[in-house]
Order: sequence, then C-alpha cells, then structure tokens
Amino acid sequence: MIRRLDRPEDFPGQQRVAWRREPWRIVLAAVAGGLWPPLILTLPIWPPTNWMPALDMDWRLLVLAVGLLAVPAGLWAVSRERDRSGRPATRLGVIWRFMLYGGLLSGALQTILAVFTAVSGGLSADGAGQAAGFAETALLIFGVGFLPVAIVVGVSYALWAGLCVAFIAFQPRRVVRDRLGVMASPGTDGT
Repeated sequence: MIRRLDRPEDFPGQQRVAWRREPWRIVLAAVAGGLWPPLILTLPIWPPTNWMPALDMDWRLLVLAVGLLAVPAGLWAVSRERDRSGRPATRLGVIWRFMLYGGLLSGALQTILAVFTAVSGGLSADGAGQAAGFAETALLIFGVGFLPVAIVVGVSYALWAGLCVAFIAFQPRRVVRDRLGVMASPGTDGT
C-alpha cells in the first residue's frame, strides 16, 4: 500500500537527527564523503600520468584533494550552524546544506581558476593584443563554458558527501514531548 503524503513530515528524510556519540563515526563520514565513487572508480581504469602536485596534475586528483579538505570543513560548518540555531535538524537538511556549500565552493574555485588562467596567460603574452585575446579566450572557456559543468560536478560530489554524513555521522533523535510546558523551544535562550 502506498503511504499518503499529506504533511511535510510524511516525506522521507524529515525525521529529526542528532550527532552520533562515537567520534570515529564523524571521521568515517568525512573520509567516506571525500571518496566520491566516480573519481575512485576511474583512477584504476585511466591511471593518471602525473601523480605529483604540479600544473599538469590530473584533475581527478585535484578534485579528490579538494573533496577530502571540503568535507571536514562542511562538517564543521554544519556543526557550527547546529550549535547556533539548531538547524539543520533533519537528514534532508544536512544533505541540502552540503549540496549548497558544494555548489558554491565549486563555482568559486572554477572562477578563481578562470581568472588565474587569464591573468597568467596574459602576463606571458608578447603584446597587449595577444594578452587580451588569451584572457578573453580563457575567460570564455573556463569562466563561462566550464562553470556550469564545475557546479554540476560540485553539487553531485556534495550530494554524495551529504548522504555519507547524514547517514554515518547522524542518528535518529528520540522525540521528547513537552508534557509540562517547561522545555525551552528551539531558538530561545531558556530565560
């Protein structure tokens, strides 16, 4: 039988969650979130030609390094937000925050890459016309053409990380009813 979805609480992912008590679960969520399956699966199939950090380093290794740094930063941001306002309170909220932060981060990093490429290519040009042409081409290709692709990749990477964090680092929270009316509501200081 199909369940009726009459209220927002009836949708999946709307159950309230709390951090798990074991610290190793948070570390496991950060590592699992950083190891995005498309990157991990393609590395043995198409091995990178250059593993060392340089300008010609494989982009998958660079994205993997950014992901392994960004997931703990996202965990920290979600923790700070939960301490301040009590939100996100559901698994869906945690996943949504990761997707938002991942899309913004990937867009910002792609913009920085486009500007860096345009400036470095413009500085290495022989004349002003060649510098302007290189800067225009680099900004059109990396800034306009690849920006939507970078954001889609960043959001899908963040979706994976958010799912890992929501299901590994969080557990369902028991609902405690306020029978006497003495519990402070979320967002108040209790005075």
